[in-house]
Amino acid sequence: MQLTKSRSVRYFGIKLYLMTFCVILECIGKAMGQSSQRIPDNTTAVHQWVEQHFAKGKVPPFSFTYGGKKSDNFIRGWKFHAENLKSVEQDAEQTFYTYSDPQTGLKVKCTVTCFTDFPAVEWVLKFSNTSGKNTPLIEKAAVIDQSFVAQGKGDFILHHAKGSNAEKSDFQPIDEKMEPGKPIYMTPTGGRSSDNTAFPFFNIQVPGQQGIMAAVGWTGKWYTDVLQTDEKSVSLKSGMEKMQLVLYPSEEIRTPKICLLFWKGVDRMVGHNQFRQFILAHHSRKINGKLAEYPLSGSFDYGDPAPCEEYDCLTEEFAIALVKRYQQFRILPEVFWLDAGWYTGTGWDKGEKGSWWSNVGNWTADKERFPHGLKPVSDAVHATGAKFMVWFEPERVSPGSRIDREHPEWLIKLKGYDSYLFDLGNKDALAWMTNLIGTIIKNEGIDNYRQDFNINPMPYWEANDKPDRIGISEIRHIEGLYAFWDSLLVRFPNLLIDNCASGGRRLDLETTSRSAPLWRTDYQYGEANGYQCHGFGLNFYLPIHGTAVYKTDSYTFRSSLGATVTMAWEVTGKGSEPIPALQKRIQDFKDLRPFFLGDYYPLTENKNNTGDDVWLAYQLNRPIQNDGIIIAFRRTESINQSIPVKLSGLPADNTYELFYEDSGLHVRKTSRELMDGIELTIPEKPGSLLISYHIVDK
Repeated sequence: MQLTKSRSVRYFGIKLYLMTFCVILECIGKAMGQSSQRIPDNTTAVHQWVEQHFAKGKVPPFSFTYGGKKSDNFIRGWKFHAENLKSVEQDAEQTFYTYSDPQTGLKVKCTVTCFTDFPAVEWVLKFSNTSGKNTPLIEKAAVIDQSFVAQGKGDFILHHAKGSNAEKSDFQPIDEKMEPGKPIYMTPTGGRSSDNTAFPFFNIQVPGQQGIMAAVGWTGKWYTDVLQTDEKSVSLKSGMEKMQLVLYPSEEIRTPKICLLFWKGVDRMVGHNQFRQFILAHHSRKINGKLAEYPLSGSFDYGDPAPCEEYDCLTEEFAIALVKRYQQFRILPEVFWLDAGWYTGTGWDKGEKGSWWSNVGNWTADKERFPHGLKPVSDAVHATGAKFMVWFEPERVSPGSRIDREHPEWLIKLKGYDSYLFDLGNKDALAWMTNLIGTIIKNEGIDNYRQDFNINPMPYWEANDKPDRIGISEIRHIEGLYAFWDSLLVRFPNLLIDNCASGGRRLDLETTSRSAPLWRTDYQYGEANGYQCHGFGLNFYLPIHGTAVYKTDSYTFRSSLGATVTMAWEVTGKGSEPIPALQKRIQDFKDLRPFFLGDYYPLTENKNNTGDDVWLAYQLNRPIQNDGIIIAFRRTESINQSIPVKLSGLPADNTYELFYEDSGLHVRKTSRELMDGIELTIPEKPGSLLISYHIVDK
């Protein structure tokens, strides 16, 4: 059919309008630094997603500003190269992408890892100056800057958590319904990655029974900005919060790592449990190719009289006697834990000058109390078949300590602060500290290394930066930290690292890959309800973490349970716990420990679980073994003797036998009955309940 002239003009006018509208939309997308993409839901789709986004002529899913211009406006014109790498990790495939600016010599390197056993991808960026002069200013680097489109309309919910601040609410779950145009911004305080205001693991639940588990690998001040852009889309932007710098000739820096695990299922716990298993498979310490088992630890400290602090009253003879005491009572831990206060300058009779806090930087054993060093203690420990762990705080240095006297050039000092920051970003300092700690570990017979960090590093980093090098001190320090730990793990293949930073204030994807928190919070020691809250919140994301247990009663003991635990009970006086009770709890922990590596399901609400008038309960299920446990707590002010709960993760048409550990009652129920709902009853308050279950033949 022929078009008349007026209809033809109208046709081409409409066509031109539509083309112009599409160009405008594309420009808007570029201006936002994002491209939209449906959420992949299997490993093949994740690989396809990577190939589509990290490709020649495409804007990659990261962004930065260079010389005042946004990378989306120029990076497609840079030289692009892709190279497949030989992965050293099982079930992982790595590709190395580079984007090179021919004019200034800046090269952006991106190592992308796809996994064949999980629908997950992660990448890390490095910026490298290949020229002979300084680069233009690099700033606003977002390791991810990407939008995703949901498969339907409905609520977008960001599931995240509070960080650690030595409070009852540490790691408190937060479920935040999103609204279009209202961003949710997360960043920790002070420069430690899980300090107080944010936690670098979260779940973006979108309509269509799907979502994105995300994790940030940066042991400093990261940020994440999550925004529901419209009724069907959400954007994710994350990186290092403060970075605005030029690179010197031949200089290279790295930035945070981002990890995305895409999930699809009836509820968001599908994503959380996939992520927990992903962490175990790809971001947990392996020894001889197997997942490392973090220990049942035992403490040397049992509340010495004032003015004793931590371990500044411990002696070689008393430590060895305690080891023999444990052996005598058949309550040996798997690891004996020597904490702060063993080093030169500490001692109860030296007043404030002898405190554990004031003498970090003196990394030699106190000769008055340990005349032969720590080796006699480690020898006594090893003679029992146990291992030996020692506390260090290498990044914090006290004024007047050995390091301050001998190497003040390696310290960042701030007026008015009572501690200095050891500069791991200084290559000479890093090499010296790595050799020092490694030598102590070898000579003193140390099996597990505990690293603490009790200051906020951000003020030190900021004071050390030049105006055109904002962020460089943080970058170099964190690069140094990873190199330090990696060197120790290579030198000592069986070493375990306990990651402490005033409790659990340094938990992120990079530290989780190398360590685990055996002391997840500095909250009030032994307060059982708080310990319940901390485990309840952390279990959503991390399967391996621990705390101390101070009493053997069921309520206190169960409040501290996790994949690792520390015995902090006394064994030297009339106030000690009964020996049979100690023996029973040690065996109970060893029996229950494997369940904490299974799937996790909260059975009570996330909201306000810090109150003393609530129940708190959760389920740990092992789908391969077809068994699990239920742990519940009724607190002192709860008026309810019973609550209904619904179990999860059980295959249909099976029968389970439930064993009530306190009463000895055996009950059989079908999986359908358990998932439809059962009653948990605790007559006393406070009180606890432990139920184990396993599948039985019909």
